[in-house]
Amino acid sequence: MSSASSIAGAPRQSPLDERSRQLRRLIIDALYGGGRGHVGAALSLVEILRVLYDDVLRVRPHEPRWPDRDRCLLSKGHGCLALYALLADKGFFPIAELSKQCKAGALLGGHPEVKTPGVEASTGALGHGLGIGVGLALAARMQRRPSRVIVVMGDGETDEGSVWEAALAAAKHKLTHLTAVIDYNKMQSYGRVADVLGLEPIADKWRAFGFAVAEADGHDVAQLRKTFARLPLANDRPSAVICHTVKGRGIPECEHNAAWHHKSRLSPEQAEALRQALESGPA
Repeated sequence: MSSASSIAGAPRQSPLDERSRQLRRLIIDALYGGGRGHVGAALSLVEILRVLYDDVLRVRPHEPRWPDRDRCLLSKGHGCLALYALLADKGFFPIAELSKQCKAGALLGGHPEVKTPGVEASTGALGHGLGIGVGLALAARMQRRPSRVIVVMGDGETDEGSVWEAALAAAKHKLTHLTAVIDYNKMQSYGRVADVLGLEPIADKWRAFGFAVAEADGHDVAQLRKTFARLPLANDRPSAVICHTVKGRGIPECEHNAAWHHKSRLSPEQAEALRQALESGPA
């Protein structure tokens, strides 16, 4: 297993507070209860989604289709265990639904679906979220609504050409209320991003496509709050926030480990081992 320090650009291992641990407990419960899930991709997302839903997004869990709400799209739909944990925690649906994910007739699928309260777009086929976000941002402008659109993407996802087509359109239309958030954990299902299809210089690429760009440690809650509080980053361009994260963050066995990109059929003993590893991790 690779160590955190062996990945160039990996953020410093900032401690997890109780809220971050609690959200990860929900992810483990959903993974175990549902019998499957992309656990590594979910664990890298927790602090990004936590800050968005706690401090940034204007949403109403009791009125999930409120017309003036902000829209948050999880374009990297395979990380949905983290989204489900946040939506359940916020009251969009009962926490008991987490342990039923992927079961017949369940509210929660293996990828996000719009039937789930709080989910804005069905995602999973990578590379489509930013294009949907461009459409939603244009619609909000035409309808004179105050809604902001935030699209959370994976780094491997930006291998898709459709991402850059959407980025060009966002810049052309000066969609200042659109933000792309990139979960830059530097791992994808086949291995390191740098080995599969390198993205550097990633910030310069987004700037070249007409975005205002900021970078942050994607596990540092205070830093994320400060960065997102600056949105929009410019008054004449869409924004991109590159969040440097660790895939599998919080459970040492999962960190930077492609074997934990997706897991299925955890035994009770394996699930308990994950819980214990989470509790004994960096305090």
